[in-house]
Amino acid sequence: MTSQVPTKPSTGHGGNSLWSRPITNYVLWTIQGLLALLFLFAGGMKLVLPIEAMVTLVRLPGLFLRFIGVAEVLGAIGLILPWLLGIRRELTPLAASGLVIIMIGATALTWASGRAAGGPFVVGLLLLFVAYGRWSSYAALSAD
Repeated sequence: MTSQVPTKPSTGHGGNSLWSRPITNYVLWTIQGLLALLFLFAGGMKLVLPIEAMVTLVRLPGLFLRFIGVAEVLGAIGLILPWLLGIRRELTPLAASGLVIIMIGATALTWASGRAAGGPFVVGLLLLFVAYGRWSSYAALSAD
C-alpha cells in the first residue's frame, strides 16, 4: 500500500497561503497607505523646514537630515506606486526594507537621547510586515 504525500502543505483555507488571501492584501494596502502618508509628511517636513530649525530638534548634520527627507519621500512613493501600477512590483518590498533601515536609526537615536523609542520601533515593525508580505506576494505571483 502506497501513500501519497501532498506536495504543498495544507493551509486550511482552500490551499491559499496567508499572503494570497484577499484580507491580507487589504491589510497590507491599508498599512502601506498609512505609512506612505507618514513618510511623505515626515520627509516633506525635512525638505521644507530650514536646516537651523531641524538641527535644534535633532543633533544631526543639516544636509544629512535633508538626505533622510529625500529618502523618506522616495520610500513613501516606493511603498505605493510600483505595486499599484503593477510595474516592477519587487520595488515595493525594497522600499519598505530601505525605510526599515531608516527606522532602525530613528529608534537608536531616540533611545540614545533618553526618550521612549516605541513609536519608531512600531513603525519599523509595520514596515517589516509590509516588506515580508509584499515579497511573499511577489514570489507567489512570479511562481504562477
